[in-house]
Amino acid sequence: MVFWDGYVSDEVMGTIAPIVVYWLYAGFYHLLPPLDRYRMHSRKEEQLRNLVSLPTVVKGVLLQQAVQALVAISMFKVTSRMGAIDKPVQPPLLIQAGRVLVAMLIMDSWQYFAHRYMHHNKFLYRHVHSQHHKLVVPYAIGALYNHPLEGLLLDTVGGALSFLFSGITPRTSVFFFSFAVIKTVDDHCGLRLPGNPFHFIFQNNTAYHDIHHQLHGTKYNFSQPFFAMWDKILGTHMPYTLVKRLDGGFEARPVKIQ
Repeated sequence: MVFWDGYVSDEVMGTIAPIVVYWLYAGFYHLLPPLDRYRMHSRKEEQLRNLVSLPTVVKGVLLQQAVQALVAISMFKVTSRMGAIDKPVQPPLLIQAGRVLVAMLIMDSWQYFAHRYMHHNKFLYRHVHSQHHKLVVPYAIGALYNHPLEGLLLDTVGGALSFLFSGITPRTSVFFFSFAVIKTVDDHCGLRLPGNPFHFIFQNNTAYHDIHHQLHGTKYNFSQPFFAMWDKILGTHMPYTLVKRLDGGFEARPVKIQ
């Protein structure tokens, strides 16, 4: 039993919940006080180094989410007609957890290789992926600020593959995709807040992804949004130490690879 039973279908909730969760969680970070002691970059850096305005970022995110919603609705309709999700019965919790883990691994694998290719293909980087890197100093609302083609190929297709091949039900997908959105927003929030469980559970976190957004890290730390395994397996992992800046906050300082 879930709170939307009798109001909307699992498919509809799986489409709208990640969008609502994105703006609630990103909005929470946006409304926080400056918290200079916990920032990965100073507010001055954010103003000077970022190449795009907040209104432009908001418009870009809304466009990507509109495309994602259309693809999600189409995917649910197609699979429903095929009988793949005709009144699915929720499996036991342990089985659901295993399928969610599979979905996480599928999404991570797709995004790692697609993301890495966009960095190594000069045309795709210049005309597509560079839009995301206009936010040199990431912040929460900009987590999904991408070129529409990148949003389709990395996030939307990656999400569809993780749903189709992991065996999760539409109801489980509501929680999985909402969690993936929360994790993605947190990785871009630019804050190293004490007690944030993502910083302890996942090696791939705010500081890890901040390295990738800097000039020295653009060919490293491609992994997103959950695990860092592909970076470590394929030699694109850039280790770092977290040091306190003299003007307050933290800096993810790369460690020289021997």
